[in-house]
Amino acid sequence: MDVRFMRAEPTMAFPRGRLLAVRGGRLHVLAADGWDAVGGARPEGARPIDRAEAELWCRYEGADPALLDTVPKPG
Repeated sequence: MDVRFMRAEPTMAFPRGRLLAVRGGRLHVLAADGWDAVGGARPEGARPIDRAEAELWCRYEGADPALLDTVPKPG
């Protein structure tokens, strides 16, 4: 099942934005303890990014890029 990554717009709390992922139609946000499922549609202003950009985001934020392989499957 494919995973699509997005980056939310920057905020004061998250100057580089938040990393989002969609898998099986379910939206997740990367939190300090892993991926959290969130309800609703894609946040306004979130833009699609490729995996390489998602890996860079992880490195800048001090997260292990291996987390990109752990987005939960729906159900």
